[in-house]
Amino acid sequence: MTVKLPPDYQPSDDEPFMNDLMKEYFRQKLLKWRAELLAESEETLQSLQEGGIQEADIADRASAETDRALELRTRDRERKLIAKIDAAVERIRDGSYGYCEETGEPIAVRRLDARPIATLSLEAQERHERMERTQRDD
Repeated sequence: MTVKLPPDYQPSDDEPFMNDLMKEYFRQKLLKWRAELLAESEETLQSLQEGGIQEADIADRASAETDRALELRTRDRERKLIAKIDAAVERIRDGSYGYCEETGEPIAVRRLDARPIATLSLEAQERHERMERTQRDD
């Protein structure tokens, strides 16, 4: 079943949670985000394949290598983000998208709009972060 999304559609709390329009909105948002990340990754690959311009000055060379290392770390984080996006798209397909993995309650639409890969409600996320801090402080 294909859903035609109106161009000005914004999900709201006033409509049934995870109705077909809302699912399609988040699916398109996730796929667009994924495509942007892949395009940036392709640009990085092209840049690396063109080879590093050998800087004559050792400070310039060190700076270029630091920039390249930072770029690679960023791409690695984005690779992990793409996996999370793929998992979110799969949750849309199986009907579990938008529901907290911990409580089963709906995740706020505003939270999903800001962080479409969210798997925890705001309250559950805050609990999780408090637990992490407590364990880290030990």
